[in-house]
Amino acid sequence: MSYMRQQEIYINRCIELAKQALGSVAPNPMVGALLVYKDSIIGEGFHKSYGSDHAEAAAIKSVRHKSLLKDSELYVNLEPCSHQGKTPACSELIVKSGIPKVIIGSPDPNPLVAGKGIRFLVKNGVEVLTGISEESCIELNRRFFMYHIHNRPYVILKWAQTMDGFIDVIRKPGQPVEPNWISNELSRILVHKWRSEEQAIMVGTNTVKYDDPMLNTREWCGNNPVRIILDKNLSLKKDYKIFNSEIKTLIINEKKSCQDKNFEFIRLNFTDKLIRDILRELFIRNIQSVIIEGGKMLIESFISANLWDEARIFIGNKKFHQGIHAPIINNKRDSVIMIENDQLIIHKNSDNYIPSIARFLQKIKGK
Repeated sequence: MSYMRQQEIYINRCIELAKQALGSVAPNPMVGALLVYKDSIIGEGFHKSYGSDHAEAAAIKSVRHKSLLKDSELYVNLEPCSHQGKTPACSELIVKSGIPKVIIGSPDPNPLVAGKGIRFLVKNGVEVLTGISEESCIELNRRFFMYHIHNRPYVILKWAQTMDGFIDVIRKPGQPVEPNWISNELSRILVHKWRSEEQAIMVGTNTVKYDDPMLNTREWCGNNPVRIILDKNLSLKKDYKIFNSEIKTLIINEKKSCQDKNFEFIRLNFTDKLIRDILRELFIRNIQSVIIEGGKMLIESFISANLWDEARIFIGNKKFHQGIHAPIINNKRDSVIMIENDQLIIHKNSDNYIPSIARFLQKIKGK
């Protein structure tokens, strides 16, 4: 096996380690690391939760015989940090540990790092190789990259539609307030898993009025996302489920800005710049990803502004024949997955993502 192929295998192992922390480390990135001595892995670790040891520190701690470090290679999917945060700088720890060589998947887009970690290692005599399985490493931390390069959260649009293209029937006065399920039970469990992986979830006023959603992860073991509700005139009654105080909730409105226990009211003008203003507010609050779960007008506002990164669309095995038409995505489908009798269609907005990543990498490599 070639040395380059070995490097790719080790970096891919770092990615697998890092994935274990999806939904637990934000606003930090997902990072895995391992140490190799004479073609054998002698230590590995990953960043488990925000504020805990970084992957490099965890991997170094896991090595039983520290004397081997001076003849070992460290593999990590993201550039080691170069600044003191909740934990010491990893680049300094690597130098102090006497590790002579570091193989890195991708640079870190955080302006506090962005090449500084690599330069510190090189300046202190460490041999550094970069760009190993780079595309896969960036894809793993696409939320982190989008947040730091575009100064906004990574936006995921999600809805379910019927075979004939409707997301709901026309609700009549007096009709029960409850979800009108289109997707099957397995698809709904998957949605709760997705919620546990993202930092926030957003819906509009009508979705609350007609569906009375909880917007939590009750069908999956994981963290609840921050709930974001658009309620322009604060017209929603306080007996809706989203007004329980169990989960942090942001209410975007035109009336007031204040904090009330676990609720934060954010006053914004509902103009044609509303979507950009909302994303700016989420960026300020260190929210790196958000799922938009409805309704139609809100989803279409993100599509119209071209401020979305993924669309996850369930097509259920039902027909309504009439009702509220589903939003339309013109991008090419990236994948189609069958979940029993549901189709799950994934679109990725590469027009937003790929050029900005390319510019960032060019800038970093040019330094």
